[in-house]
Amino acid sequence: MEYLFLLYDDENAFHGLSDDAQMDVVGAYMAYSQRLQEEGAFVGGEPLEHTKSAVRVRAKNYRAAGDDKQVQNGPFTDAKEQIGGFYRIKADTLDEALELASACPAALTGRVEVRPIWSIDG
Repeated sequence: MEYLFLLYDDENAFHGLSDDAQMDVVGAYMAYSQRLQEEGAFVGGEPLEHTKSAVRVRAKNYRAAGDDKQVQNGPFTDAKEQIGGFYRIKADTLDEALELASACPAALTGRVEVRPIWSIDG
């Protein structure tokens, strides 16, 4: 089964670190990614840009076009933690996925949301 790890943390705290401290954090994620690859669990993953570059869109109906949508530019002030990245992993059980998630650097400073990926194929 595949799982998505959504990595939540305070992105402003990261951007407030010195360059050396930021590189330490990046190194921790690179080591974690390498571990997932070595264990055959890594499917994909990426860091995300700061929420100041994000845009939210909400449609008034499913056929929204033109003025039928609401657009909000980031950063968004309604959350203390932001999604800073994600991993897509393979694991045999939820317990195995949780074990892998607990080793993620985000679990130390923020939180990792673990979501099973719904297989529409059955």
